[in-house]
This record gives sequence, C-alpha cells and structure tokens, in this order.
Amino acid sequence: MSIRQLPDYPDACQWEPEGSSLRRLEEAYRFALQERSVQAASQDSRSTVDITRPPVRTIADRYPIYSSVAVDPNFDEVILQDNNLWATAVFKRTENTPTAGPVAKPQRLIQGAETEIQFNNGLYVDPKIGEIYSIESDTGDRIVVFTHDALGNVAPARFLHTPHRGYAIAADETKQEMFVSVEYPPKVMVYRKGASGEEKPLRFIEGEHTQLQAIHGVAIDTKNSLLFVNNWGNESNFRVPGTGKFHPPSITVYPLDANGDVAPVRIIQGPKTQMNWPAAMALNPENGDLYVANDVGHSILVFKSTAHGDVAPARVIKGSKTGLVNPTGVSLDLKNREFWVANLGNSTATAYSLMANGDVAPVRTIRSAPAGYKSTKFGKTEAVAYDSKREEYLVPN
Repeated sequence: MSIRQLPDYPDACQWEPEGSSLRRLEEAYRFALQERSVQAASQDSRSTVDITRPPVRTIADRYPIYSSVAVDPNFDEVILQDNNLWATAVFKRTENTPTAGPVAKPQRLIQGAETEIQFNNGLYVDPKIGEIYSIESDTGDRIVVFTHDALGNVAPARFLHTPHRGYAIAADETKQEMFVSVEYPPKVMVYRKGASGEEKPLRFIEGEHTQLQAIHGVAIDTKNSLLFVNNWGNESNFRVPGTGKFHPPSITVYPLDANGDVAPVRIIQGPKTQMNWPAAMALNPENGDLYVANDVGHSILVFKSTAHGDVAPARVIKGSKTGLVNPTGVSLDLKNREFWVANLGNSTATAYSLMANGDVAPVRTIRSAPAGYKSTKFGKTEAVAYDSKREEYLVPN
C-alpha cells in the first residue's frame, strides 16, 4: 500500500465531459501499471498530470509470507510457498537458521512472470519424481506443476485450469487421482493426477447436503478410503441476498469415492475441537493421526481419524516455545519421523518430532526474516480507506 500527496492543481475542479474524465482515469491506470514515466492528458484539456510520483511512504512486507509447506524426503528438501513475493522456495531439510544469524537462503527459487506463480497457497510434491504442484487461490485459477530441478523464471512443465478460489491439494498415488479444495462456492474437485490444460474433473463433491462451508484443507486416508475436508463455517448463496450464516468450524468426512451432493459420514465440530480458521491438513497412514494447521489458534491440532462430534484433539502443539504464528501449512515426513509447519505470521517454517505434544520447541527452524519479525500478513489487498477520527487505515485483506 502506497501513500501519495495529492497535487495542488489550479484547474482541478474544472468541469469535464463525463467521457473525457473516464478516459483520463483509464489512461492513468493503464500507464501506471506499465511503470513508465508518462503524462496523461484529456483530449479537451491543455493540462498534463504526472502519474509516476513516488509515494511519500509505503506499507509493505519485504519478506516471504509462507502459506504452505511440503516435505520431499527422497531429495531431503523442504518446499515453501511464498504468496507475498510470488515464489516457491526450496531448502535443504536439515536447514536450521540460528536465532542470531542471518536469514536462510533457499538452494533453489522458482520466481518470475514465466512461472505463473501468483497468490498461490497449496503445495503437493510427487513422492517418486519430486514434481512440485502449486495451486493459485485468487487471480490465476490454475495449478502449476514444475519439475524437481526447476529454477528461476521458468515456465511450468504443465498447468491445469481450476475453479476460482482453489486452496489445497492432496493425491491418491495408487489411483493417480488429485483432490483439490475450492473455498467458494465450496466443493472438492477430483482430477486425474496428470491432468493438464482444460481437462475436466473425474467427479466433484458439491451441494447442500455436503455441509461444505468455506472449505480449506483436504487430506485422504487410502487405507480406510476416507476423505477429510475442513470448513471455516461461512455459508451463503451469493445469488440470494440474506442467506449468509456462520457455523462453527468443522471437519467433514466422506467416502474417498464420493460424488455429487453427498452427506458426510461424520463431522468433527464443537468448542472442544479448538478449531479456529483451520487451514492445511495431513494424515499419518500408519496410525491415523490427522494434523490440522490451526491458523488463528496459533496451534497444530492432532485428531484421531476416527474422531466424531465435539471431541478434543488427541494432542495439541501450542505455546510460546513452539514458534507457531498463524500456521497455515503442515506436511509429514514419515521417513525422518518429523512434521513441518509453514507459519504465515513470521516468515518461518518449523519442524517438530512426529509425536510432539504441548509447548515444545521446534527441532529446526527455517527463518526468512529477522528474528522476532511479525508479518503484515497481507494477502490480496482489494482496497484501502482512511478513518480520520482514529487516524487508521482500513485494508480489506
């Protein structure tokens, strides 16, 4: 967000025909986006306006904001999705940034206009060949797939167009199916894992009976053929004014092959769950533990996959020692008996023992901002307003 001093133009209040004013605004906007030094003038005015004045001051985040994480134990790497600087960063799994040391540097960075990476969130890594899948959540409406060795400003190996507001990715490697969550209108799309371009989904879960409400994280249990979806609880039919409702956050469970407007087989929901804006999820196939990144709760909640109703988590990782600040990504590393978390609020990724519980310190930390830094947590800012009474800026994020 930039703040600019309004110029003092003597003729600023002179009347212009409506079409001329609109043309001036359109020209100014177009040329400003091109970041060129230009002057825009209306056809019936001799005055010119320089639209490339530098801002008086700027509110911005210069550091990565990590929204998602994926561990690749085969290549001993941790992949982090940065939806602030529009990049995918790859670190060594053993990276551990000293508290007083400089920020960590990725060994590879995928970034630039050719990558098609924008406001991306969900990550998935192919467990055999290391391909990196990343889904765009707002403007791009696509999944981009990069080869393991992708570096710099490179085009994706392939892409798949997806519905608007995609968030998370999970995959059934046995059936070669890819599950994609879409926040709103809420639905889960199931594609061929190798799908590309305009390929249509094999099936999808959507409808009133599903009880899907502003969904985010997805996880699958291939052993028991179950699909887990978490919901923020916001519900509305945008076609009908006044239909908005707020429900408690939940995890809805479906058969893995569910299709259409199907009801969940069970629901985890209630105050005992501690869920507050649940984000990414991951399931341990060995013991059925379901890990939930609990954004506003600054915690990781671990439920048994058989949980039902208003039930407390089996374990909770939370507290001042954990380093968790708005965790939105979680990924399991069964080979090294660890799990990793992406912290949206402080430009870090933190690793813990797979069975960690309570207020425990991470075993390692990847830090990409100064120690103690608190992110602006800007997502996709749509507008700005100024409250002159409180002298505050209001930024819909």
